[in-house]
Amino acid sequence: MEPIDTLFPTETLLSAARAVQARAHAPYSRFRVGAALRDETGAVHAGCNVENAAYPVGTCAEAGAIAAMVAAGGRRIAAILVLGDGEALVTPCGACRQRIREFAGPDTPIHVAGPGGVRRTFTLDALLPASFGPDNLA
Repeated sequence: MEPIDTLFPTETLLSAARAVQARAHAPYSRFRVGAALRDETGAVHAGCNVENAAYPVGTCAEAGAIAAMVAAGGRRIAAILVLGDGEALVTPCGACRQRIREFAGPDTPIHVAGPGGVRRTFTLDALLPASFGPDNLA
């Protein structure tokens, strides 16, 4: 069996994240973020950050991609990519790590990208070790 990255290259996720990053609504921070994920069927879903004048009401790109996946019928994240500009790695915030955990397992790859492409790949467990998730409630 081929590795999953051969079947569903990160370039597909990067392309989708770039497309939505350009549409981000970031008038306050001017920091546009795009995210794209692949669900259990191979479908790609994307989201961008949407800021709000009442700052806590904004939405992260990862949350938008997850909402798009759920709306389309997807239930599991097979891989996710987060794209942001700048020199530093743009990893998911703590709240988004927990959102990802709701739909992903500990070994799910989280690709972190910048303008030049993928910079680093983490597993969910590396970013959110010993996490609380749906299985804790079973």
